[in-house]
Amino acid sequence: MRKPTMIIGKKQIALAGLTLMLGVVVYTNYALSSKSGEIKTTDKVETRSVNYGDAQLVNVEAPDDYFAQARIDRMTSRDKAAQTLQLIMTGGDASEEEKAKASQEASAMSGLIESESKIESLIKAAGFEDCVVYLDGESANIVVKCPDGLIDSEAAQIKDILLGEVSVANENIRIFDVK
Repeated sequence: MRKPTMIIGKKQIALAGLTLMLGVVVYTNYALSSKSGEIKTTDKVETRSVNYGDAQLVNVEAPDDYFAQARIDRMTSRDKAAQTLQLIMTGGDASEEEKAKASQEASAMSGLIESESKIESLIKAAGFEDCVVYLDGESANIVVKCPDGLIDSEAAQIKDILLGEVSVANENIRIFDVK
């Protein structure tokens, strides 16, 4: 049996040199950053557990005519979108493919409008004073007027009404509570 020999090669010397340089850099950084003699502290970071898929509740103070103005704004933006789609469908320079796509988008928009109206009616029938629903196919934003604040069971009830009418991922549902 042979005895192991201690041969120091180029790789071991380079590794030792790099380790020594790293140690010197760390010490220099420490010495330069702590010249004042006091330890630097940072603010406490407060964490909260997030359960993805839960509806988010947001409290907002709103003016009296908020819901009427929201409906008017929504209708105006939808009318502009419908007008643009109408121009594409009746335009002479649009290809058949573009016209078909515009027709599908117009159909999808009318379906969303109908779903929004139905969801608003169901939420009001559930006992809420007023609400506005915004759907875009992938997400849903619901603004509910609730003078006493929205509790978890009411948010779950609204979420059930929404999911009964449209298919939206749970993490894309936002419920806003307006007093």
